[in-house]
Amino acid sequence: MKGNLYIVSTPIGNLEDITLRALRILKEVDYICAEDTRVTRRLLNHYEIENTLLSYHSHNERGRIPQVIGFLDDGLSVALVSDAGTPGISDPAHKLVKAAIQSEIDIIPIPGVTACIPALVVSGLPTDRFVFEGFLPRKKGRQTKLLQLAEEPGTIILYESPHRIQKTISHIVNIMGNRYIVVSRELTKKFEEIIRGYAQELLSELETRTLKGEIVLLIAGQDFKPIEEERAK
Repeated sequence: MKGNLYIVSTPIGNLEDITLRALRILKEVDYICAEDTRVTRRLLNHYEIENTLLSYHSHNERGRIPQVIGFLDDGLSVALVSDAGTPGISDPAHKLVKAAIQSEIDIIPIPGVTACIPALVVSGLPTDRFVFEGFLPRKKGRQTKLLQLAEEPGTIILYESPHRIQKTISHIVNIMGNRYIVVSRELTKKFEEIIRGYAQELLSELETRTLKGEIVLLIAGQDFKPIEEERAK
């Protein structure tokens, strides 16, 4: 029989945000494929889990995927984790999952945290309809993508680097107008912060301070009605 490939969600910051099932799977599998083995080793050490780690990332996936599929074909079990959150969300997990499907290997999700959903539910923006776009193109195509998203009626969720957040908000103002936005950074960590307001106001605030850490940027959709307008009805 072929082995199982487990897609295991891990904490995005606070190490307590992991399920009992995820811990059991990480103990029981034959191999753990990790985006950065040093990051995953800290998690395993925290829970006193000893297992064999294999690096799996965008720079070695071409050679690693056939090796992992070989393990699975031989009946061994493999867990795939990313540095933080759910594998496959803005990381290279998709190609391994696709290869496993093609090899008729059972793929079992072990659900858990991912940064975009916690950021959405505390944002105050509508949650009934949203679109997740991950990271914008780093150079060419950023403004074109925002122009396309300007017509989106639901909440827009992006991941952004602290080095580019000010530039991105500036593009939002220029392309989408003074939209209501929410910046969530360092979710579940010691310096967790959620900043809500209109893009122009937040842009002015960022001229006097520097944001650090992982950032989720939420943009009000075209159909969003500000709270003050709702109260006036």
